[in-house]
Amino acid sequence: MCAHRSSCPQPHDTAAHVVAAHVVAAHPEQGWSLLCDGAIVFDDTGELLPDGRVVAPHRVPADRLAVAA
Repeated sequence: MCAHRSSCPQPHDTAAHVVAAHVVAAHPEQGWSLLCDGAIVFDDTGELLPDGRVVAPHRVPADRLAVAA
């Protein structure tokens, strides 16, 4: 599926593949995008990998968020 001149990192390397893989189909109205390596990334930072594994959202705990004055 990927058309990179150098191949994409494997989807199990989550941090690297999200940065290196290209979006091939974006659906912001539905909250997800398909990457060229076959992974689906969601706006809540969760992922569905091509082999069916799920990567849970990795959100910042609410007490660590900055509050605007």
